[in-house]
Amino acid sequence: MSFLSSMNISASALTAQRQRLDIISENVSNIDTTRTESGGPYRRKMVVFEDKAGDVSFKDSLNNAIVERGANGRLVRRDYSPGVRVSDIVEDQSDLKTEYNPDHPDADANGYVKLPNVNMLEETMDSMSATRSYQANVTVLNAVKLMAQKALDIGR
Repeated sequence: MSFLSSMNISASALTAQRQRLDIISENVSNIDTTRTESGGPYRRKMVVFEDKAGDVSFKDSLNNAIVERGANGRLVRRDYSPGVRVSDIVEDQSDLKTEYNPDHPDADANGYVKLPNVNMLEETMDSMSATRSYQANVTVLNAVKLMAQKALDIGR
């Protein structure tokens, strides 16, 4: 695996975790939103990650790692970009919270208001997890950069 491939993998993880943090901040900012464009209260959103390479067999991975001679005689490496990506953003279908507040404009006939299913503690834990993953991938990028610098120093 080359230095650039390692950097691309970590960069894809940084992008995915940044998008996860964006969704978490959207959830927190809508924690009290009782009316959306679709008509009901805001529903918590979650990010789904998947392997960027998809379902690749060991044989395919090995073939992708092989450098071949192209039609013009130049060395060609097959395109294989491992890493992670956000495959979907889904809404949490758990029950909405209800609160008795007959003066609220969105209260039903019994005086109950449906509130978003966003839990601040859960969002805080998710943001801490995303931040730690982001930091780990920055550490990997720095290690790869240091290895590349050392390799260049050996070549002098």
